[in-house]
Amino acid sequence: MTAPSEQIRALQVTALDGPDALRVAAVEAPAADGKVLIDVHTAGVTYPDLLMTQGKYQIQPELPFAPGLEVAGVVREAPPGAGVEAGDRVAAYTVWGGYSEVVAVPSAHVVPLPPGVDFDVGVTLMVNYQTAYFALAVRGGLQPGQTLLVQGAAGGVGTAAIQVGLGLGARVLAVVRGEEKEAIARRAGAEEVIDAGGDWRAEVKRRTDGRGVDSVFDPVGGDRFDESLRVLAPDGQALVIGFAEGRIPKIPANYLLLKNIDAIGVAWGMYVEKHPEIPRRVGAALAGMIEEGHIAPIIGATYPLAEGARALKDLDERRTVGKTVLELR
Repeated sequence: MTAPSEQIRALQVTALDGPDALRVAAVEAPAADGKVLIDVHTAGVTYPDLLMTQGKYQIQPELPFAPGLEVAGVVREAPPGAGVEAGDRVAAYTVWGGYSEVVAVPSAHVVPLPPGVDFDVGVTLMVNYQTAYFALAVRGGLQPGQTLLVQGAAGGVGTAAIQVGLGLGARVLAVVRGEEKEAIARRAGAEEVIDAGGDWRAEVKRRTDGRGVDSVFDPVGGDRFDESLRVLAPDGQALVIGFAEGRIPKIPANYLLLKNIDAIGVAWGMYVEKHPEIPRRVGAALAGMIEEGHIAPIIGATYPLAEGARALKDLDERRTVGKTVLELR
């Protein structure tokens, strides 16, 4: 007689109608099949998860499916040579499916958690901090002494960029909207915070003696990106992270030409597909920054798995600060 399969909970997208179509379902636990099997304790809430519920992300699994790009938990089973073993505490990049109690992940996507880092904090070290480090150090080549402007600096990836930028030795200017978000940016370590509700461009110019900044980290897009190009110093660079504002900006090529500036795309997840060594390479660098005291992730809110729809709605309506986490155990 065949043994009954293990049933687990998963928060699934049942229709491409946004977060309201999410439903908790009992599903069969995945088989390892040569991958690392992880008992999930926390899952991160990311902007791509929101896009997946709307059918707007570049990866769109067949319905129904569980979104979730990142998890933290304990290894249940690992193949030989995986670099982790049963009982290890890890974070992992799942691509999708992370809103589930058990996931099976390629070993290259699994990163050991540094000692003393709990699961709520550990899950932030995957997409947000990996993206920030990949953008600033790998794609952008940010150097000590340069000036970095971080847009959306109170969000999960924004606070990560503040801390990684400071860890790389840059001067960081953080742009936020409102006093609550200013407090979050300062808690992340930013000493120079500028309110987006005022003439922030003029303030950036004033603080840089008219020169502008060497690099802009922009997960906002829309009008904010257009204006960010205007505060770049000659030979500066705009790092394109995402479009939380909604509008995908069009870049005037003549402006790049006249100021000798660069617009650099940052798609960490797509890069991992061709360079699977990146998560562990960046993970080791982030572990060093934690040990040096540069990185201390900010958890803005935690939700149980069943309230994942509310978590994504709050993200969509820009009510979140820091990192939002789903707790599964």
